[in-house]
Amino acid sequence: MIRRLAQRSLFRWGILLSAGCFHLISPYLSGLEAREQRPNIIFLFADDQAYDTLGCYGNPDVQTPHIDRLGEQGLIFDRHYNTTAICMASRANVMTGLLEYRTGCNFMHGPMIDSIWQQSYPVALRRAGYYTGFGGKFGFAVVKDAETPGSENRYEDLPMDDFDVWFGGVGQTSYQTDQNRYLKSYADRYPHSTRAYGAAGADFIEQATRSGKPFCLTVFFKAPHRPVTPDPTLDAVYRGTRFRKLPNHGRPAGEHLAPQHRMGRQYSRYEQWGYHTEETYQAAMRLYHQQIHGIDVAVGMIMNALQAQGVAENTVILYSSDNGFFNGSHGLGSKVLPYEEGSRVPLLIHDPRMANSRRGQRIGAVTGNIDIASTILDLAGIEMSDAQDGRSLLPIVQGKASMVRESLPLIQVWGTAGTLALSVVTSTHKYIYWPYGEGMDPSEELFDIEFDPYEMRNLLAVDHPHPALGKMRAYYQQWLDAWSQQAVAHNHYQVFAKVFDRHLPWAQKQSELPKAFR
Repeated sequence: MIRRLAQRSLFRWGILLSAGCFHLISPYLSGLEAREQRPNIIFLFADDQAYDTLGCYGNPDVQTPHIDRLGEQGLIFDRHYNTTAICMASRANVMTGLLEYRTGCNFMHGPMIDSIWQQSYPVALRRAGYYTGFGGKFGFAVVKDAETPGSENRYEDLPMDDFDVWFGGVGQTSYQTDQNRYLKSYADRYPHSTRAYGAAGADFIEQATRSGKPFCLTVFFKAPHRPVTPDPTLDAVYRGTRFRKLPNHGRPAGEHLAPQHRMGRQYSRYEQWGYHTEETYQAAMRLYHQQIHGIDVAVGMIMNALQAQGVAENTVILYSSDNGFFNGSHGLGSKVLPYEEGSRVPLLIHDPRMANSRRGQRIGAVTGNIDIASTILDLAGIEMSDAQDGRSLLPIVQGKASMVRESLPLIQVWGTAGTLALSVVTSTHKYIYWPYGEGMDPSEELFDIEFDPYEMRNLLAVDHPHPALGKMRAYYQQWLDAWSQQAVAHNHYQVFAKVFDRHLPWAQKQSELPKAFR
């Protein structure tokens, strides 16, 4: 109760938890020793940012100089995927290093239970003496057990007490700074929340540096998630800009895809959100990219604070997004579906301690959002649990390995039953299984994403069985077996191991689906 009351006071002045008091109860290394041995860590996370929206990823139309600098001075991961391409589940993935069927967490399933949250990287870091902070859209509730209800829309169900500094919000949060309870002290100067998170992050860095401990700051930006609400101070940034379209833009570029992809709201949003005409597309993209530019400004504020506090050379920065976005690709809008634009996102890792020869390199290895927690723990020198699904990316960052896995699952168990899908991706191919079979047959798709990165040719439509099909089905079965063996017993996850069994008829699967999916 005392800490909760403290959290409700002014964050700007650091009235949350005395660093001195923490040392009394936590006999870790001294601040100087810790800082010499362990880096500071900053994890920055956008919401709904597609992989092709940064200059360092080759987009000539955008202005993202600060984020681009992270890529220029660090590593650019070209095949980074969200193992679940929707915000709530993805946030649970990155915090815990666990796949969705092990977190038990998604909008149509339920919250995370505390025993799983205790495996998260923020909890582990704080236990190991790190000064920790969180800001932005947390996105999921943490409850006592599977029988306890909870909602990401209630502060009472967010693990605020597991951070030294909290400036996060409930639910989807608001772009209006004064509507975010723990951020509102910044409202006068930064009425739009994106820059307010940058200012709060800068204040955290100053406060954490004074603590003498190594620190970890996690910021989950709301941008560029809808409702479309760009910072008006940045209105001029893309005035007159004409944005390119990807080669797979438009409805004709989706005609070859499995019919199940048309079952969800992603299909109707192509026109609802204005991707279908040149005029409305350009208007939508200007606003979308303006919101990302706002994130870039906030990232610059955080980077400047690191320099001002003299800790930049010992601070590792990771930048990514919770899912991709279909800005008209394949005639779709929004996210969720396992095609590249929905599931693939940016990942930048800037480690200033890295040899100059490694900087600016592009990494083609398949990596996933489940790898974030493992990487952060490895950076901090904390032994990783064998139970984690993720893998540390430090061997790649350090040039000791070229890959951390052969395949990665992509999970879609949210929304209408028609869009349920389980996929597997490798460095060369993607296999998708769509189980839905009402008025259509369950479908398989196979893409050569090495030579067909925009997924314009389903190999199974022209060459069945394709030479790669057997190997991809084997990877698929490995992940499905893991699901069967490891899925949590709550929130209906065990039944989906049957849903994705290619050998069972749809009628049998349908009868076992939770009511929300029927």
